[in-house]
Amino acid sequence: MNDDTIRLVTIGRILGRRWRLLAVLAVVGALVGYGTSVLVFPPRYTASASVLLPGLWEERELLTQVDIATSSAVVDRAAATLGWKGVSGVELRDRVSAKAADGNIIKISGTADTPERAQRLSDQMAQQFVTFATRITNGSTAPEAATGTEALRKKVTETNRRITELADAADPGRTVESVQARTELEKLRTALQDAMKKLDEADPATDKAAMVVMGPAARPTGEAPPTRTQLVVAGALVFFLLAVIGHLVAARTSRRLRAEPEIAAALGSALLGTVDVPGERRAYRPEKTGTRARIRRLLGTDTRWEMPAPQWSGEADRQIRYRRVCARLRDRLPAPRRLLVVVPEGDEVARRAAGQLVAEAGNDPLLRVAEVSVDRPIVPDRETESGALVVLSAGSRTAEELTGIAGACADGGHEVVGVVVAGTVRIRPTRAAGRPSDEAAMAFAGRGHATGGSV
Repeated sequence: MNDDTIRLVTIGRILGRRWRLLAVLAVVGALVGYGTSVLVFPPRYTASASVLLPGLWEERELLTQVDIATSSAVVDRAAATLGWKGVSGVELRDRVSAKAADGNIIKISGTADTPERAQRLSDQMAQQFVTFATRITNGSTAPEAATGTEALRKKVTETNRRITELADAADPGRTVESVQARTELEKLRTALQDAMKKLDEADPATDKAAMVVMGPAARPTGEAPPTRTQLVVAGALVFFLLAVIGHLVAARTSRRLRAEPEIAAALGSALLGTVDVPGERRAYRPEKTGTRARIRRLLGTDTRWEMPAPQWSGEADRQIRYRRVCARLRDRLPAPRRLLVVVPEGDEVARRAAGQLVAEAGNDPLLRVAEVSVDRPIVPDRETESGALVVLSAGSRTAEELTGIAGACADGGHEVVGVVVAGTVRIRPTRAAGRPSDEAAMAFAGRGHATGGSV
């Protein structure tokens, strides 16, 4: 199984075993997103107005007009015209924007807390921009240049009138000199007219005046992002993902031992075997009372999620495992065989496995169960026992905790003679009538082997 499959299986366990906690955290995230939408990002609406710039414009000139559209001069005029209480030009500057679109169009946008205000803001910004830009283009900021151009036009008109008078006063075609004079005067008139035409074409006010607002801004029908719905969904999603990532990080950094050899090495003893316990709702669930314990049970955080799903097992298989452990104990212990079975406090699976082991052993060996606190382990002093047997579930304790239990056994005069690891299994469904059970099949196979017969 590759790493990707393992990650998917792990995420599936988190979703399947911690869905109540994840659901609660998602609801909390949604509430946080809602509170953010109310306090930090209240509903905003954005409207846009378009201004057409006739004539030929270069890209850098359009960018200049964009800067002019959002300049303090335009924004302050718009704020003064709107007259909104408590809204100055400085605050209004953060609510407006402009950009150049295709076709020499400047798109001016305004954002406000209501659709009506957003529409009014955009329209007013567009009008103030056109007024301010027109004044600049027409030369209202440079009256000397405008006066000089107008004086030049008057001078050309006066010169044309004077040329007409001189042409009429000359002898109309009677002498060669008069014809030449009239020809020269007409050439001068033509040159003046061409010069004035080129002057008019070169005048920027001729091509780039008369900016046009392309209608009023459309009233917005929806909120500007981030909307309240987006913030609520984002909050729920962020909290959900953080919870999943937190579980993955906790599993990655967990120091609890899951492998049987590691557990035996931490206790400084040999592994005598693994036993199975039928899975129940209380499996891997510590017995605690109080408000915090009830909340943990309600959220499902009192159960271990990182353990693999229990496998199917029959009663005969479970009994065989217990019998083998008891047989190994008899082989390792001298008579009389008495042992102290040490179970970590709160390990429900180990406690049930220890009880089943005592029932299976009977009086040979004679077992006495003692639950030991993991935080401050204290083992009863040795009486007639030949040692201690530690029973615990896989993945429940760290190496330091197991070392502490081994030390407590040594302080009580007990030698750890073995380790038994317990795990949960699912009970196989009852077989249909007419089909032999596992126990019957095993007994029949055993009798057939003993007699050497065949079917």
